[in-house]
Amino acid sequence: MLDTKLLNDFSLVAARAAYASSLLKGKGDKIAADQAAVDSMRNDLNKISMNGKIVIGEGEMDEAPMLYIGEKLGTGDGEELDIAVDPLDGTTLTAKNLPNAISVIAVSEKGNLLQAPDTYMEKIAIGPGYPENIIDLDFTVEKNIKNIAEFKSVKTSDLTVCLLERDRHKKIVQSLKKLSTNIKFISDGDVVGAIYSCLDEFNVDMYIGIGGAPEGVLAAAAIKCFDGQFQGRLVISNNDEKLRATKLGISDFSKKYYLNDMVKGDVIFCAAGVTDGELLKGIEISKNFFTSEILSLHSKEKIIKKYQEKIEI
Repeated sequence: MLDTKLLNDFSLVAARAAYASSLLKGKGDKIAADQAAVDSMRNDLNKISMNGKIVIGEGEMDEAPMLYIGEKLGTGDGEELDIAVDPLDGTTLTAKNLPNAISVIAVSEKGNLLQAPDTYMEKIAIGPGYPENIIDLDFTVEKNIKNIAEFKSVKTSDLTVCLLERDRHKKIVQSLKKLSTNIKFISDGDVVGAIYSCLDEFNVDMYIGIGGAPEGVLAAAAIKCFDGQFQGRLVISNNDEKLRATKLGISDFSKKYYLNDMVKGDVIFCAAGVTDGELLKGIEISKNFFTSEILSLHSKEKIIKKYQEKIEI
């Protein structure tokens, strides 16, 4: 099991990365905003007593100078850990100062996080309290919705589904409209979208759709901490993506990944708001401090907390 002390360490890493990128919100430069978060996160991760390795990062070594897949981090004198990061989930949101940009990190013991290639992934997620496998990627949208409605003893028109607003989701939207199911569209940031399904305050019954595979692993880490359900399947569209997946040890490109395939054992998940959003408030800066709102989750310890931290600049 992961040391609970690590939860605070990694939460502060996320908070400082969020602060670094927040200095560039509304500046129209998503690359600079992302780089600021990357630089901050790498610097802080190297201060933690661990033998850490990036398994979800900014890309492969030849594409990303920092936080690349396989990069070793930490002081080298602690536990062996796998680390998944999205230093800035919502680069465009930050550049345009739009809601819901966050800084994200998930941590497990060595070998316990799926190394997903930088491709797309089909995803479906629900929160806690449901029978196992009530939803499935291989079910139709209608069957998934009707299963949830039947279990909750409500009409399909009483349910809400969250998904990215993308042309590729037209068929899903058509199916939802036929059932008169409410739709909560998001423009970016599907880690946040998946988390919505686990928190009563957002009234989201299911998350569905195609988004980034690395973000899928991060979302799965959060969902596990909430005792929710998650499934994912890679969407491989060309030979370059096949090669990326193969390099990471993936040979079955059509495999359906269940939650425990993607996140084994104990996991820590931390997210800090960059811009103001529904899930987390953005960074607030005063003279010598910044205030960060942080979501900290630890699966084995059943820790779910959202709090504000005042941190010296």
